[in-house]
Parts: sequence; C-alpha cells; structure tokens
Amino acid sequence: MSRLTVGPFNRVEGDLELTLEIEDGRVAEARVGSTLYRGFEQILVGRPAFDALTIAPRICGICSVSQSLAAAAALREISGVRPPPNGALAANLVHAAENIADHLSHFYLFFMPDFARESYAQRPWHGEIVRRFKAAEGSAPRDMLPARARLLHMMGLIAGKWPHSLALQPGGVTRALDLGGKMRLLAILSDFRAFAETHLFGASLEQMAALETPEQLWTHAEGPGDFAAFLRVARDLRLDELGRCALPLMSFGAYHAEEGPLFRAGVVDPTGAAAPFGAIAEQVATSFFAESPDDPAQAVTLPDMERAGAYSFAKAPRLGGRPAETGAVARQAVAGQKLIRALLAQAGASHVLVRVVARVLEIARVTLAAEAWARALNVRESFCEPAREPEAGAGVGRVEAARGALGHWLRVERGVIAGYQIIAPTTWNFSPRDANGVPGPLEQALVGVETGAQGAKAVAIQHVVRSFDPCMVCTAH
Repeated sequence: MSRLTVGPFNRVEGDLELTLEIEDGRVAEARVGSTLYRGFEQILVGRPAFDALTIAPRICGICSVSQSLAAAAALREISGVRPPPNGALAANLVHAAENIADHLSHFYLFFMPDFARESYAQRPWHGEIVRRFKAAEGSAPRDMLPARARLLHMMGLIAGKWPHSLALQPGGVTRALDLGGKMRLLAILSDFRAFAETHLFGASLEQMAALETPEQLWTHAEGPGDFAAFLRVARDLRLDELGRCALPLMSFGAYHAEEGPLFRAGVVDPTGAAAPFGAIAEQVATSFFAESPDDPAQAVTLPDMERAGAYSFAKAPRLGGRPAETGAVARQAVAGQKLIRALLAQAGASHVLVRVVARVLEIARVTLAAEAWARALNVRESFCEPAREPEAGAGVGRVEAARGALGHWLRVERGVIAGYQIIAPTTWNFSPRDANGVPGPLEQALVGVETGAQGAKAVAIQHVVRSFDPCMVCTAH
C-alpha cells in the first residue's frame, strides 16, 4: 500500500488536502483535511447579538446570503418576530439568485473544465467540451457570466449590494420595492430564462422541471445545450458508478413562504425511504480542536494543534450518530423529485452523476419559483417587521445554501453573544472521522476510485471532490 497526498486543489473556495492510501491502483482509505483555521465563532462571542448580521455573512463571499439568512433565522427564533409576506418573498428571491449563481459557477467554471483535459483527448466528445469549457478559452463562460451578472442585479434591487448585505433582517428585508423595482425583477428573470433555455438546457424550464425518469433524462442527452453535453460525457464515463456514497440524505428545507417551503425539510435514505431526523452533534476526535460538548448549542471551538490523531480544522457533524450527505441531491430527494429519487434508487447510493443532475435541474425549478415570487410581491404592503435586539435566549437558524444544510446555533446572555456555532454544508460532506472511526461522506465516496499507474493523480478523484462543490472557507469554523 502507498500513500498519495492531493492538494491544494484549484477551483476550490479555501484550502483542501486529501491523504489517500492506495492499494492496487485504487483508493483504499481517504482522509479529507481542511487546512485553514478561521475563528468566526470566537470572533462573534462577546459582541451584541445583532452583530451576527454583520459578521456572519463575511464567513463566505459566495454564500453570503445563506449565512445572513441563517443568522437572521436564529435571531428570529429568539425574538419571535414574524416577517410579512413580502419580506419572506424578497428573501427567497435574493437567496434564489445567490444559489442559482453558485450552481452556474460550479457547473461552468469548477466542474466541466476537468473534462477538457488532454487525458480525455481520445473521447468522441472531447473536442466539443474543449470548445465550450476549456479554462480561459472555452466559449461557455462568455455566455454564462453576463447572464449570471444580470441575475445578481436582483441583489442590488432587494439587498442593496452583494455580498455581505445588511438588508436581510429577522423581520424581513429592509428595502421596500416599488412597482418599477418589481418590473425590473421580472425583466431580470425573463433575461435569465432566455439564457438558461438557449444555452444551458436547450429546452424550456418547464420541460426540464418535468423530467421524471432516467429514460427521459437520457433522451434529453441527444439534444442541444450544455447540460446535454454533460450528460453525454457522464454516460460515456459512467459517472453514475463514480463517487458512490450510501448515507442518509438531509435537507433543512428551502425557500419558506406562508404556504410552506418550496423544498421541504427531512431525511431520506438513497432508496427514497424516509429516515428519522435525529439529533445533530459535532465531534472533534480527529479535528484540531479541544474537547467540547457534542451539542452545537453548548459547544465551543478552541484550536488544539497538538491533538493526537487530528488532521482537519473541520469538526465531524453527525445526524443521529451517523454521517449524512447534504446538497442539491439531498434537497431534491427529500422534496420527492422523481428523477433524482430514481437515479439514487438505481445505484442504491448517491454518485457524481446524480449530484450534478440535481444541481442543474434545481436551476430550472428555482427559476420557475422565483418568477412566481416576484409576481406575488405586493408593493403596497410592508417588507419588514422591526425586531428588538434580544437580551437573552437561544435560537437555531437553519437554511439551505447551494451546497446544502447550513445551521447557526446562537446563545445570547445579557444582550451579548455567549455562544455561536456554525455547521456548514461542506462541514457535513467533508467531515473527518468521528470518535468511532467512521469516515465522512467524501471520505467514503473516494474509496474504490482509480488513481492510475504508480499512484498518478487521476482526474477521477477531482470529479468526485468537485461533485460535492466544496466551500472550505465555510467548513473550517
């Protein structure tokens, strides 16, 4: 058996290192290390409670809205304030814009360029992929980036700026739109629909959202569009056999409104069967942190660089004592999306193909919902209910970032933050081993992946890693 260290990774937000034990040209065991310590939880302790609305969004520059909404939700749980309907709709719209933009960046800039590598030069699709997706040269980013930038104009209309807006509050959104602002939102979404239907899907959003069976998916692979090009690559490389992980799939529920969330909360196994939403705990057995209560409501985050056996600045979150996978695949599986559930059931596990399909199809589903939310705004009514800064209490803010379940655990005493814990989506997916030695989701998904002769760094490893869309700066507390 030999050892292979892979890292740092390019096209990853933050620092990531893999230590792989190789046997007979395949990964026999993997350890996933987040090598950057950040300390946001300690920064927040001792500050006024509402400082979380300013500091927490700065955890990340690409999922800033998700961090804002999680902090606002935790404060809302303490204060009891209830946003008016417009506030919930406007928050959904800025959250949708950020999450769609993240999905686009992942597909076009992080994931697909790996297939333009020379190692795939003999594949029949290679020339097409090079023309569209080769880094710095392909034509696809020239189509996508203006559409993404136009979509993010929604942030300016509703949140004032992006990232790190202060407009997202426990009681709603501080900027009230007039009729002109509402019409601009609808125009932006119309422009984005045109891009998605022309370049990404080669079909209408409604047609994509209606896909229910693998047979329909593979029929779509014969058509135009960048998603169809990916499907042809995935079929040839059998990406449904790569990066398999048979763990519970967890979602906190996404895009809340009076009638309920667009995507419900819950846990399912890869066959689609409902699983219990067990207690959430975080362990530090192999993390560079001092011992702490497992309950995030009581935990502290104190670095311990001398900890024996530690290899990551990520803690090890567990759901009912088990690791869990989160992300668009979990969100869509829990929500009952038939195609995603069918692809999971075929393999009995998640895999590279289904993670990417779930992410891209979510673009269609969320864009359709965003059009409805924008039309539903009533510009004659309030967008925000004022909230008092709490003197004492505890709350949990749960949202779905693009990469999955994000939770903020907040405790306030005498007007200041006494405890703050954050479990980000990549903390779940890139978890190190727990006290029982059980690997996290990526560590399990990498086992069995071919590494090539003499332990060469096979591109397949990168496909598996990128299928989870890692954001390491959120991971490392």
